Amino acid sequence: MHLYFVRVQESVHSREIDRHSHRNLLNRKGGISKLVSMEKHTVQKPSEQFKLLPKVINGGIAGIIGVSVVFPLDLVKTRLQNQVIGPGGERMYTSMLDCFRKTYRAEGYFGMYKGSAVNILLITPEKAIKLTANDTFRHYLSTGPGQRLPIQREMLAGGLAGACQIVVTTPMELLKIQMQDAGRVATAAKEAGKTVPKVSAWSLTTDLLRKRGILGLYQGTGATALRDVTFSVIYFPLFARLNDMGPKREDGSSVFWCSFLAGCVAGSTAALSVNPFDVIKTRLQVIKKAPGEPTYNGVFDCITKTMKNEGPTAFFKGGACRMIVIAPLFGIAQTVYYLGVAEWLLGLK
Repeated sequence: MHLYFVRVQESVHSREIDRHSHRNLLNRKGGISKLVSMEKHTVQKPSEQFKLLPKVINGGIAGIIGVSVVFPLDLVKTRLQNQVIGPGGERMYTSMLDCFRKTYRAEGYFGMYKGSAVNILLITPEKAIKLTANDTFRHYLSTGPGQRLPIQREMLAGGLAGACQIVVTTPMELLKIQMQDAGRVATAAKEAGKTVPKVSAWSLTTDLLRKRGILGLYQGTGATALRDVTFSVIYFPLFARLNDMGPKREDGSSVFWCSFLAGCVAGSTAALSVNPFDVIKTRLQVIKKAPGEPTYNGVFDCITKTMKNEGPTAFFKGGACRMIVIAPLFGIAQTVYYLGVAEWLLGLK
């Protein structure tokens, strides 16, 4: 009992010494107020390093510039993916250049930009969500300041970003594809002795909402998710690795040409990898078919009928065109994003 009492006294005495030493330490450093101030500063610093608004604005600006530059290529890609080879091997377009030539001859310069208004209107939230979500998920999946994110976490962040954008991408792609493919369908109908009434994006939207409600705008969501999630899983980790290999500015940010090249290479690689999913998505989202073209009842039905009627090469229709579209699109997007245009506009460092 005496031994226990002595140990208790020693423990209390040691605690008093510790408190006294800690108090002296605080006094030597300027007191409790400075310590609290330092702790608050430490807590606030990470949030100051991750600003959401500039990322959203940069994503929107990047999307508008990118789409405006590459939209004619995207239109050609859509028409090449939708055309079906006839029984005798006949086809409307024999190549990408042939599609350009025939589209320009039949519909003029502005015909190459059919559906661009819808795309430009919705590309801002789409690209803002995609790029911002990826940075947000990378931020919260980070293992520590200054440490490289493991490849598994990079892929997870990219996949989650791709899933987030579907809410905007699906209706945007649905409306855009109808407008882009309208010229091909009208030409095919004319050759078959039929006529197809012209539609606008607005009339199509109101018609879908009246007949099927909001779900009408989400036709092909499964195929869109399959394409966009897979694309983002490949693109973002590859871009991050390529971008890190290049030179940096004094503040640690990437240089112009490095971000552009990394975006082009990563974008074209991911685009070719998911092209089969893009073909499926494009065909499922076409509402008005040309005479004689098959209809599809979902992803697996589309895969089965395409494989049976056209063979495996059909899944890579428009692949080269899609690579040419995606490469500059993401190269421009990443360049605008890393140049910090929004930060300059908002007066942020």
